[in-house]
Amino acid sequence: MSRRALTLLVSGFLVLALGIGGALVDVPYVVLSPGPTENTLGQIDKQPVIKITGRETYPTSGSLRLVTVAYQGGPTSQIDLLTALRGWIDPTVAVVPQETIFAPDRSQKEVEEENTVEMTNSQDDATAAALNELKIPYRTVISVVSVAKDKPAAGKIEKGDEITSVDGKPVTKTEEVGEAVRARRAGEEVTFGITRGDEDLKITVPTVAADGEPVVGVSMRATYKFPFEVDINVGEVGGPSAGLMFSLGIVDKLTEGPMTGGKQIAGTGTIKPDGTVGPIGGIPQKLVGARDAGATIFLTPAGNCAEALKAVPDGLRLVKAETLNSARLAIEALVSGKGKVPSCSG
Repeated sequence: MSRRALTLLVSGFLVLALGIGGALVDVPYVVLSPGPTENTLGQIDKQPVIKITGRETYPTSGSLRLVTVAYQGGPTSQIDLLTALRGWIDPTVAVVPQETIFAPDRSQKEVEEENTVEMTNSQDDATAAALNELKIPYRTVISVVSVAKDKPAAGKIEKGDEITSVDGKPVTKTEEVGEAVRARRAGEEVTFGITRGDEDLKITVPTVAADGEPVVGVSMRATYKFPFEVDINVGEVGGPSAGLMFSLGIVDKLTEGPMTGGKQIAGTGTIKPDGTVGPIGGIPQKLVGARDAGATIFLTPAGNCAEALKAVPDGLRLVKAETLNSARLAIEALVSGKGKVPSCSG
């Protein structure tokens, strides 16, 4: 056998060995890639993404697409070395250490469950933001999420109760309840105004010390009582980053005339009830996913603009979105051709 043939044979053997080894060796990384997009004005499995009942709605056109990031890997399904290498080569995906997505003290199931809760909360906040934008009143209530079995509230306050007052003072924020309880000394009593079903109650609970502060053992969150029903269907999508697009979709359905003018618009960003848009992760992958879905305009949280400018694909225009109102006005300016459209580049 010639030296050339022997060299090729050995090289081929080494490549084969490395390939087999790479396919067998798991590595603690996660591959992030462009995920599916959904038009908030459209349907999923023949059901509207946004369904509004009890209020007049209007026809829409074009698209207001939410974007997602798909991932491979995790504590219970680690990727192999070859998958990681392919990801490092592909400019449309990112390979990140596993702990950046899944904290060492949390399981993959816990992270996925948290994403589901965040999506539910995001939908409620998006509805609240849309109604605030349209000056439609609604009520905010404080709902009991859980009651610690070993704390004084157990057996007195129940999951699902609405806290309306503390020591006779009306409350509308969870922070107000917490501050009122912490203002007591451990062992002192606190009287809660509670709505349970159709019944209004006064329930007195003693406080106990926990981590140096008085507590009663109740976990709460703010929930909303809207004047009509808004149902959002996004399948298995999780996390809070679709908030802005949900809000815009709701606003579009509740106002006369198609907001988009038929344009293909995508975007991302968390939303607060006051309309503030927050930054999100995975912006490079979301930009690619948006462009692949046919979008030509991308609503970008101000906090993601610098990163987005480095990764924007050809044919996609970045529009800076700081609030729901500014995003709405930007779309109106794009459709009409009049007015300033805020840009990530200045």
